[in-house]
Parts: sequence; C-alpha cells; structure tokens
Amino acid sequence: MSMQQSLDASDHARIAEAIRSAEEKTSGEIYAVLARRSDDYFYAAGFVAACGIIIAAIIVALLAHWYWFDVSLPVFGLAILAAFVSVVLVLWLAPAVRMVLVPHRIRYRRAHLNAVQQFLARNIHVTSQRTGVLLFVSLAEHYAEVIADAGINAKVEQEEWNGIVAILTHHASRAEVADGFVAAIEKSGDLLARHFPPVADQVNELNDHLVEL
Repeated sequence: MSMQQSLDASDHARIAEAIRSAEEKTSGEIYAVLARRSDDYFYAAGFVAACGIIIAAIIVALLAHWYWFDVSLPVFGLAILAAFVSVVLVLWLAPAVRMVLVPHRIRYRRAHLNAVQQFLARNIHVTSQRTGVLLFVSLAEHYAEVIADAGINAKVEQEEWNGIVAILTHHASRAEVADGFVAAIEKSGDLLARHFPPVADQVNELNDHLVEL
C-alpha cells in the first residue's frame, strides 16, 4: 500500500453514497476509517536499532580482541555513542526508515489497536441493536480489518468478513483506496442484509462518511 495515496472530495462523496445505499438494505450500520499510519514507531524502531548497535558493538569488541587490535575504551565508548546519536537523528528526520526496522507483528498489533480504539471512539458499539460494523485500513502497516459489534457477531462469523478484508487490502495495494472502500461497503451491505433486513422507522445512528486519520 502506498503512503502517497490521497482521497479527494469526489472519493469521499462516492464512499458516503455507497454507505447510504448499503444501509438502505439493512438495519446494520457501516462506518469507514482510513489511517495513514497507526503509530509513529519512533520508540519501537529506536529500541530495535539500539539492540542492533549493542550486538554490533559486541561483535566488533570480540573481533578486535581476536585479531589483537588495540582500541582504547574511551574511543570505543564514543564510537557507540556516535552510532546511537546518528540512529536517533535518522529516525527523527526520516520516519519511513522506522517502518523498515519495526517487525510486522508489532505493526499489525498497533494497527489492530488503532482499529479497536476507532471502533470505541466513534461510538460504533452503542447502536441500539448493536449492529455497527467498522471497515478499517491503515496504509503504512499494509493492514485492513473489519470489526463487527456484538449483535452481528451473534449471527455472522468472522470468516465471512475475510473476503471483505481481502477486497480492502487488494485495492489499497493498487492505490485504489476509494474503490476498495466502495466495493467493501457494497459487499458488507449485502452480507448484513441477509442477517439484518431493514426495519420500519429505522434511524441512521452513525455518520455516513469516511474518516481519515
């Protein structure tokens, strides 16, 4: 997924219209969130880099001892300090480097945490019938997730959302974020319609638009 992807007013309008159309077929509520990144990863990347510097310093010390190469302790200490300072500056000035250093497991965990926080912060969990669904994409982590509220989980297995997650990730990887959301929303509406048909006098409880973070 490219971090250079941007959505204009027409993209937002298409996504909002897709949500309105999908919700006409169901009593469920669909909410969409797009995050550029789910964490700045400065400290996580710094920790990984620091561990690398320590390991490298140990290897250099062992090699120097093995080959009888004399390095004074002050010089060796200053070299390590210079490496730390250089790494901190690089991580501070070049955020993209941080993503290279952070393991995938940590990235996905942070993105998942962001998705859960958005689910709660946007009040998707307080709809009257507990039928809210969050479609979430975090570009920097190459991560997408669907979170459904308790009312939906009682009838719809998580496996049924996997195809929708695949749609989001596939389109995002092709720099087609808006198309991905529109397709995912349409498919979500069809899935919800099977289990939660529309009811009389139903109220739209969540805003029908994409939130960008």
